[in-house]
Amino acid sequence: MTAGTEPEVGNARKRKEDARLITGRTRWTDNITLPGMLHLAILRSPHAHARIVGVDVSAALREPNVVAAFSGADVADVQGSLPCAWPVTEDIVHPVRPPLAVDAVRHHGEAVAVIVARDRNSAVDALDAIEVTYEPLPAVLDLAAAAEDGADLVHPDKGTNRSYTWIFDSADAGTGGSVADAEAEVTVHRRYVQQRLIPAFMEPRSVVVDPGAGEYTIWSATQIPHILRVFYALLTGVPEHKIRVIAPDVGGGFGGKLQVTPEEMIAFLAARRVGKPVKYTETRGDSMLSAHHGRDQIQDITLTAKRDGTLTGIHVKLLANMGAYLGLVGPGVPILGAFMFNSIYKVRAYRFECVGVFTNTTITDAYRGAGRPEATYAIERAMDELAVELGMDPIELRRHNWIKAEEFPYTTVAGLVYDSGDYDKATDKALELFDYAGLRAEQRRRRDSRDPVQLGIGVSTYTEMCGLAPSRILGALRYAAGGWESASVRVLPTGKVEVVTGTSPHGQGHVTAWSQIVADELGVAFEDVEVLHGDTRTSHKGLDTYGSRSLAVGGVALVEACRKVRDKARVVAAHMLECSPDDLEFTGGAFRVRGTPDATKTVADAAFAVFAAHDLPDGVEATLDADATFDPQTFSFPHGTHLCATLVDTRTGQVTIDRYVAVDDVGKVVNPLIVEGQVHGGVAQGIAQALYEEAVYDTSGTLLTGSFVEYTIPSAADLPTIVTARTETPATSNPLGVKGVGEAGAIAATPAVVNAIVDALRPFGVDDVPMPCTPERVWRAVRSQSGGAA
Repeated sequence: MTAGTEPEVGNARKRKEDARLITGRTRWTDNITLPGMLHLAILRSPHAHARIVGVDVSAALREPNVVAAFSGADVADVQGSLPCAWPVTEDIVHPVRPPLAVDAVRHHGEAVAVIVARDRNSAVDALDAIEVTYEPLPAVLDLAAAAEDGADLVHPDKGTNRSYTWIFDSADAGTGGSVADAEAEVTVHRRYVQQRLIPAFMEPRSVVVDPGAGEYTIWSATQIPHILRVFYALLTGVPEHKIRVIAPDVGGGFGGKLQVTPEEMIAFLAARRVGKPVKYTETRGDSMLSAHHGRDQIQDITLTAKRDGTLTGIHVKLLANMGAYLGLVGPGVPILGAFMFNSIYKVRAYRFECVGVFTNTTITDAYRGAGRPEATYAIERAMDELAVELGMDPIELRRHNWIKAEEFPYTTVAGLVYDSGDYDKATDKALELFDYAGLRAEQRRRRDSRDPVQLGIGVSTYTEMCGLAPSRILGALRYAAGGWESASVRVLPTGKVEVVTGTSPHGQGHVTAWSQIVADELGVAFEDVEVLHGDTRTSHKGLDTYGSRSLAVGGVALVEACRKVRDKARVVAAHMLECSPDDLEFTGGAFRVRGTPDATKTVADAAFAVFAAHDLPDGVEATLDADATFDPQTFSFPHGTHLCATLVDTRTGQVTIDRYVAVDDVGKVVNPLIVEGQVHGGVAQGIAQALYEEAVYDTSGTLLTGSFVEYTIPSAADLPTIVTARTETPATSNPLGVKGVGEAGAIAATPAVVNAIVDALRPFGVDDVPMPCTPERVWRAVRSQSGGAA
């Protein structure tokens, strides 16, 4: 901590980066203008599945201001295939995915041809002059049907629509028994559908490629500048040290910018072809049509239990829609969920089977939570159904089965070791804030009086695995990269500090949180810390931002780098104080001689002494700077309890969220204000899946929800007041004691809301409402079970 002040960690600091962001002092990728820069427009397929008979760009080349035009066939020998970094099985079916389609298109919106022009409007206008002849083919759209033998094929040369089958069985893994042998006095089976979602980040994707003089500089609205650089080198043949990737200010991602996109590669091809800088910025329609989508699973879940409520077995069968191709980490998304279906519960046997399936739709990949929201939804919905079957209160059923605080560390049936947690404490706090007993009484009153507006109470007790991820575990799961993270700390002669981080923020508040950590670790002022990120030339080493890993992995790397700095400064400070380094303690932001508290030196004092280098101990290098790389040994496991009360008008199907309480345990909190903002944002997205959002295709494979007119996202006016609170059980797996928070709200909220809706409609025989639970779907659910009358 800084001398004479309270610790920074735990302080609700306003974000230092926001003043620049909200006053227009930003540098989005689309703001970048280079001398001689040209503009790119992409012609996209109107068909979901068709053979490309021919592409003629000759007329487009005669259009005003057009510099170049080309099709996939024109670059077929140089464009390569977009990568999949997570081939989850050895025999995975991985079709070629050219950035520009060559022989066939396989989803609505696939890129077919390109215009390069002197201005954006001319490029877009010239698209109309491109002539493409298509031969339509049958579109494979139904996920369940696509997985069957004899279905029409997305990739006929592969002979199947099944990309992979991945199985985990606790009996085979030695973590539990067989589900076939699980003692089952009660069995509950349900099918849930995770609808397809669109990440809908604020800033559409954009990329600028400058070919330079044998070196390439790429600005991209990406979550993964370091990973993108590696794949640019692998796919283009340009040496990695000749490629610089910059992620400037990035306006949101939610996983949707965790991708090596066709557009990034097409812009590279175009820039290399014309020898000038090229920019492509997608429209919102382009984004919704061709940026990757999320979720899209069919979940069959079976729970077995004893009559006293003891859960004995979980069996999950999953169909996961990959879309037309494999995304960068798309196959691995449901596999992440595989480790979370058991959630916080002790269970004897568990089996998970997932089949990845191709359809003629846009690819799916990581979307906020990436597999864990899907798993949490299924188990929390199914636990409510089991509670009804057993005649138990849903809270009491969960409490009967969850891991107790004294049982940590706990090895789950899925083989993960949960290091810490206290589910009772978080739930008790949530129940108190929610007034659970009072709302149950109100619910009984409404039911007894046959009130047309029924009250429902939804419960979601969740945990998640985040801090992606231990490299050895990723290797075992066949992921191409590691899970480490890097940080550098540079102490300037005046005592100011520059931090270089391998993580790359897109709204999370890294600059503020990292400054708070460094202030405490080095005893400098919060304002004296500068955080540098997102540029592979400045931050040459990193694995970027996703999977709630920034703090739990990147933040820990930063702590370790700071402590290396402190160790170097200790030697210099001891020399200045004429004592042994062992006689110094670092307290109150300074080195102090034990027993002589007035004899002090700060890291800043040591930094200036190193800069002058007039009187350094023999053999001491004239620098305090340090680097560190941290590879976690395990995941972190935040948890919490979210409770939702809904008012459901059985006459109209209208759902109103009357009360929402979120009590989360994310370990040690660096900045409570940032944590609260992350929870609020995640809950908003979880509510949106429950009530509003769905990507819909028609029977020919045309996306019908291609704008915010058709694809409904909630505004602030559509969301409830979210009451938040926290409990704190520090992680034991890292020196900060932190766990992740970025995805918690999105994981917990969706089942809480849908459980509340279904709970309201139980008197009418309703045990499920498909998501999103629109008024029409709720209305139909009531009438389908009540003979047409509410």
